[in-house]
Amino acid sequence: MSATEPVTPEPAPTPSRASLRGLDWFIFFLADVQTGFGPFVAVYLTTQKWTQVEIGFVLSIGGIVALIGQMPGGAIVDAAKSERLVAGLAVAAIGVSALGYVVWPILPIVIAAATLHAAASCVLGPAIAAISLGLVGPLAIGERFGRNARFASLGNGVAAAVMGTCGYLLSSGSVFIVTFLLAIPTLLALARIREREIDPARAHGLAPRETPDAKATSVFDLVRQRPLLIFAASILLLQLANGAMLPLMAGVVTTRSSRWAPVLIAACIIVPQAIVALSSPSVGRKAQQWGRRPLLLMGFAALAIRGVLFATVRDPYLLVAVQVFDGVTAAVFSVMIPLIVADVAFGSGHFNFAQGIVGTATGIGASLSTVLAGYVSDEFGSSVAFSGLAAVAATGLALIWFVMPETRRSTA
Repeated sequence: MSATEPVTPEPAPTPSRASLRGLDWFIFFLADVQTGFGPFVAVYLTTQKWTQVEIGFVLSIGGIVALIGQMPGGAIVDAAKSERLVAGLAVAAIGVSALGYVVWPILPIVIAAATLHAAASCVLGPAIAAISLGLVGPLAIGERFGRNARFASLGNGVAAAVMGTCGYLLSSGSVFIVTFLLAIPTLLALARIREREIDPARAHGLAPRETPDAKATSVFDLVRQRPLLIFAASILLLQLANGAMLPLMAGVVTTRSSRWAPVLIAACIIVPQAIVALSSPSVGRKAQQWGRRPLLLMGFAALAIRGVLFATVRDPYLLVAVQVFDGVTAAVFSVMIPLIVADVAFGSGHFNFAQGIVGTATGIGASLSTVLAGYVSDEFGSSVAFSGLAAVAATGLALIWFVMPETRRSTA
């Protein structure tokens, strides 16, 4: 079935307010939990007298597990009888891994904690998307994904403030205690989502068909779908262009205004998060009205413009304003990635495995971005590096413009 064929009419899902609110708060608190890792791990292990080599080794292990676990994580969710149970187990595993860091910060335990956290994270993204699709169905999923992005952005912002305050007033290890405690309201919010309202066929991307002999597409047929492969390639280019921009810009800001660098960098993080929180639901609605391609073009154009401005703007304070373009890109792709995967995997029964394919492309692009941009910056200067990242974004824009088909489905 091609991406442009109409969706077979089916009764509109009517999830309860309790389930929808439960999903909102689950995503909010999960973002809080996930914020407890990342940079805080390096800070905490440094206070425990770990060397930078040891810290880098642990972070690399987590990154490798997160990369290779994307497709298996999606396949696990596709095979699961209960997406809610999978999500609950993953949250519990992340809570345990947080305790591992703070209770016994020795190399074997920390490696195990990093591995457990990365593996659990590989199933959480697909599980959230599956629960969302199972609740509201394919025709309302655009706005639902936009709402998901809003609550995730709000959770990230609140958690960063809470974690930073705890780390400053108490200790860096308190961040992981808070992370463990936040797993409790996360699980309580998940429990409010009613299992019976999550349609398992929709959750796996296996929509009802009028033909009685309709059946799921095989994984091999799915991975040969041209729109999925093109989209995965475009996301790899997106991450290749985007991954290094903020870290590279942070270094430039520190060089130009070391005193105000922490404040400016914090502002550069807050500005796009605020834009995502405000605009993501609108992105979901516009995706259904306009189609997916115009918004994809907008997201890549904003990224290319951001790279050009980073290469040319000298005032470190104006760089904060440039981050508005990061907010546009983030708002578009936080909604478009799961939405387009839902489009192209429609009827396959492997929606979450398809998410894993795109997630793998995301990981590869992000990993290569910092290495390549760092090398170019060292050899030729930051302006050349930013220009190169802008050129990569422009390549992604061209790929969407000339090759990527529209994937929105009509209801006719």
